Amino acid sequence: MSLSGPTQPYEDEPTLDFLVRADGPWGSVETSVRTWNGDGLDAFFASLAEDFRGWAGARTWHSLSYDLTLSAEHHPGGHVHLTWGIHDRAPSEEWHFEVTTVHAAGEDMRSLAGEIRTFLTSVAD
Repeated sequence: MSLSGPTQPYEDEPTLDFLVRADGPWGSVETSVRTWNGDGLDAFFASLAEDFRGWAGARTWHSLSYDLTLSAEHHPGGHVHLTWGIHDRAPSEEWHFEVTTVHAAGEDMRSLAGEIRTFLTSVAD
């Protein structure tokens, strides 16, 4: 999974757009994601890093138009399974793609949270 190109398309609004892309041997999928000032994506990752000892159930996040969704589950052995969902935009919503990445709780999640925060604040003019 990769995120790229954060832009603020409207000067007077906190709308933040970026691309999300998944590549693999089967091909690639990409969509534009629209958020309202990041929609708390950085806070979502920070909370996962902070709770490195674990939590019950799934924690979820979604972008403004549900074009990007995340589900995080803490598994035994200190690993966080992040399921990234890339979705076609409404009204067609003809397809969606999901991939799960596994991260060590603690320092790996703290590093990922920092990278997401840096990404969201690196808005191109």
